[in-house]
Amino acid sequence: MKVKNWIKRSPVTIKRTALLQEAYLLMKKHAIRHLPVVEDDQLVGFITESDLRHFSFPSMVEDIPVHQVMVLNPITINVNSSIETAARLIHDYKIGGLPVLDKKKLVGVITASDVLSAFIEVMGLLRSSSRIDIIAGEKGGVEDITKIIKEHNCEIVSVATESHASKRKVYFFRLERCNLDPVVKDLEAAGHTVVSVMD
Repeated sequence: MKVKNWIKRSPVTIKRTALLQEAYLLMKKHAIRHLPVVEDDQLVGFITESDLRHFSFPSMVEDIPVHQVMVLNPITINVNSSIETAARLIHDYKIGGLPVLDKKKLVGVITASDVLSAFIEVMGLLRSSSRIDIIAGEKGGVEDITKIIKEHNCEIVSVATESHASKRKVYFFRLERCNLDPVVKDLEAAGHTVVSVMD
């Protein structure tokens, strides 16, 4: 998944010489929490809702220009980067959003909620689905599990893994709604351990 498929294009921006009051009003009007600061079509900073919280009284934002509060040299991401990279940056730097650049030109903003939406979609969490958690047997591994599931005409929506205490991975298969009883039976007959089933 690429960042370019999840960004808010043509983002609302603000000039470095604008006052904090204008930044506050823009965020409120557009229901956003992040404003790229642009000068001569170049990103020069980033200002967030949390930056403005330090100025809790309206009188405090009337005379302060954005450039005195904005984040200089903000963490950015390339438009062709993966959503996973965006998620890692947001997590590691404990930030709520990233300006998105294409050849140094600002093309959008991606937020933590955009990243979450992307993962929810790819995991199929909002679709009517079932989940089956499996520890692969000694023979065949995940390829054999996938083969057995498909033999029962069950559509795989997503697969995730987690290390098990016994050092064996648990595979979480999210499937389109289907009859899981015969799937479980055949998986166990093939030597795989079905940890749980959720309909």
